[in-house]
Amino acid sequence: MSLTAKDKDVVRAFWSKVSGKKDDIGADALNRMMIVYPQTKTYFSHWKDLSPGSAQVRKHGSTVMKAVGDAVGKIDDLSSGLLNLSELHAFTLRVDPVNFKILGLNIEVVLAGMFPNDFTPEVHVSMDKFLAALARALAEKYR
Repeated sequence: MSLTAKDKDVVRAFWSKVSGKKDDIGADALNRMMIVYPQTKTYFSHWKDLSPGSAQVRKHGSTVMKAVGDAVGKIDDLSSGLLNLSELHAFTLRVDPVNFKILGLNIEVVLAGMFPNDFTPEVHVSMDKFLAALARALAEKYR
């Protein structure tokens, strides 16, 4: 499922509308991921507070969404654009790549909830394809 030129345009336009709320999106998506998929908490066991809205969850949610925004800017070559993040997650953090897909799904849920009028079926399809491509790019160094 590759991103078409139209998908890329839709993702860029939607991101320009929602990026101002990226910190809230990231915090909510990370909170949801840890609640719905509690096994993902193992990667954050060194944090003192994993509760929803904690400073560490909010900070990492912000970091994740900043990376998503960077990926939007690198949408034409995600593999090269996300190479350093792929290496970090594969070799240093050793995150199971299935978690990139899980987080992507949670980001979509949050986007749909926060922006119901803007998250049209067309946007949904394009964002789904983009977040799947982002997850594949992050998993590059696992192969």
